[in-house]
Amino acid sequence: MNPRRRHGLGRGLGALLGRSDTHDDVGTDEQVDPESVGGISEVPIGEIEPNPHQPRTRFEPASLVELATSIREHGVIQPVIVAERPDQPHRYWLIAGERRWRAARQAGLSVLPAVVREATSQQLLELALVENLQRDDLGPLEEAAAYSVLIDQFSLTQAQVAYRVGKSRSAVANAVRLLGLPTEVQAALNDRMISAGHARALLSLDGDEEKCRALDQIVARELNVRQAEELVRRWQDESAVKEREEEPSHLQAQLRYWENRFRDRLSTKVNLDRKADGSGRLVIHFYSDEDLETIYREIVGNESD
Repeated sequence: MNPRRRHGLGRGLGALLGRSDTHDDVGTDEQVDPESVGGISEVPIGEIEPNPHQPRTRFEPASLVELATSIREHGVIQPVIVAERPDQPHRYWLIAGERRWRAARQAGLSVLPAVVREATSQQLLELALVENLQRDDLGPLEEAAAYSVLIDQFSLTQAQVAYRVGKSRSAVANAVRLLGLPTEVQAALNDRMISAGHARALLSLDGDEEKCRALDQIVARELNVRQAEELVRRWQDESAVKEREEEPSHLQAQLRYWENRFRDRLSTKVNLDRKADGSGRLVIHFYSDEDLETIYREIVGNESD
């Protein structure tokens, strides 16, 4: 088989591979050494193994059958990316292209066009993660789990992970928080009964039992994300009222006194809510940039102080 014309691997993959020329073309008639720059070679499919750090865990069978049919007719248009295993020469880990590899095996191919790269364990995960994110192939929990591995096993900060995968730090933080949801909610998210937006709304509720009760309401009433957020807000408000009613009268009076003092000092609406365990929230409202600046000065003081 002659090496095929190489397709773009994506800016994120190119950056992680340490390459600036991942979009260069390879001649269609030239046999290329796989170790050469940008080289594409035929690698026996049986010598390629799935990336042990592949964040994607679900591959739709029907989609694989369709791709296998296309491969039988047209061949593999885009090469996979592999890294040679340091412990086993001439055996390879997949960096990118597991769906193509699976479909090619179904199609009965014995070799695959491949770009061979060197990669550490961390890079195997980063590259697989970037490829899947660029293709929107990962579910929210698969994405969150991959971020968590980079943070916990490779000691990266959320900001460093965000930089490597082209996301904002808040997007990475919000994704990782999904791993703290109860099993029932995670199952509903995996089964696409709810979206990541629904799941993030549930994170605001206290306790797994309350989250699961809200999940039942969202699914049964087919609420959209905005409606789910409103449901959660309403439950939180009702819970706060109930807790205030159960508080001793002298504590309620103390909290209202503090709340009024905050309002007087900051010249704006302030809500002070306390939970039974002593935690709570202080909400300070502002209605313009000028209000915000005034509140900031009252709390922080002048920058020159």
